[in-house]
Amino acid sequence: MKYLKQIGLTLAMSTLVLGASAITNAQGRRGRGEERRQENQAAREQRQEERQNRRQEQPAQPAQQPQQAQQQQRSEQRRQEQQRGSQERQQRWEQQRQQQQRDSQERQQRWEQQRQQQQRNDGQREQQIQQSREREGRWQQQRQDQIRQSQEREQRSQQQRQQQQQNRDWDRQRQQQQQQQQQQSEQQRRQQWERDRDRNDRDRNWNGRRDDNRDRDNNSRQRNWQQEQQQRAERYRQDSQRRQSYLYQRQRLLEQQRRLNQLRYQQRYLERLRRDQSRLQQWRYNDYGPYNYRYRRGGSYYETNRYGAEMLQRAINDGYEEGFYAGQADRQDSYGYNPQEAYGYQDASYGYDAYYVDLSEYQYYFREGFRRGYEDGYYSRSQYGRYSNGGYSILGTILEQVLGLQLLN
Repeated sequence: MKYLKQIGLTLAMSTLVLGASAITNAQGRRGRGEERRQENQAAREQRQEERQNRRQEQPAQPAQQPQQAQQQQRSEQRRQEQQRGSQERQQRWEQQRQQQQRDSQERQQRWEQQRQQQQRNDGQREQQIQQSREREGRWQQQRQDQIRQSQEREQRSQQQRQQQQQNRDWDRQRQQQQQQQQQQSEQQRRQQWERDRDRNDRDRNWNGRRDDNRDRDNNSRQRNWQQEQQQRAERYRQDSQRRQSYLYQRQRLLEQQRRLNQLRYQQRYLERLRRDQSRLQQWRYNDYGPYNYRYRRGGSYYETNRYGAEMLQRAINDGYEEGFYAGQADRQDSYGYNPQEAYGYQDASYGYDAYYVDLSEYQYYFREGFRRGYEDGYYSRSQYGRYSNGGYSILGTILEQVLGLQLLN
């Protein structure tokens, strides 16, 4: 409708311009007819005066010569007057013609100005139409870009939901395995404790065999440790393929989300995890004494020895450092606050030695430190820890609040 209105306005202006031109041409024709009529009238008057002059110049009677002289004089006067009148009419006619020419030129100039103005108006309308088309094109492009971005966001959201579902499934399977492992380890520890108690009772009854029993106890503990190490290696091999598939999917997701800093953190964590596995292959068993430490979790107390207590402390401290780097990476990627989504939080096995403490216990305290470190790294602060000796460590007061470690004797 806007374009039709503009076209109608253009036609109306063109009609007005053509009408003005026709009126100008008609006025010009009337002026030229009036000029020809005045010229004809002047020619007729001049011929009539010439005829009168010829009649008056005919020879008269000798008696009438004075009268004829007077008549000739009057005729000459009339002729002069007629010439003056003719010259005046000619001047008036010339003035009228010049005025008509000036009027015609002015009308022509006005028409030319109107035509130029019309051309300028047409050009402005064309420019407005072109600008309107360009705006329409830009709007269409922006709308398409918005639709494409919305589709990409929806696709990323769908991928994230699928990835989260896979993570939940994987965590559920891993938790089930950890529960089974924990039950097995607890049963083994209970059996070991009963065997140790029985041996201690026998030692008290047979003082003479105390040294031999102590050697057998150390040998038994070493065999149990070797069995647990073998079981741990087998569980690690079983989880290796599933972990590699999960890591590949997570790496593709981070690349699609353009979270390059979080991807670099994940690669760093995996490298530290591989070095830690190499260290465990060279680790040797040592007897760290009886269970004379206890720690608090969920309102209950659990016992361990000196090495287990130190390992739980390392779990909290290493978890804080890994969480700080993960939170810092999400902040640099402008990603939302989500410590549970980081791979270090989901794995939580870095530094675990598979002895004196179950994996589930270690992962619990590792994640407690990870959450606090992630918060400090994401908000770039030092509420729960500090930077020292080239790394990040949790504060001693916070570690004591989380672990609640106590020496029994």
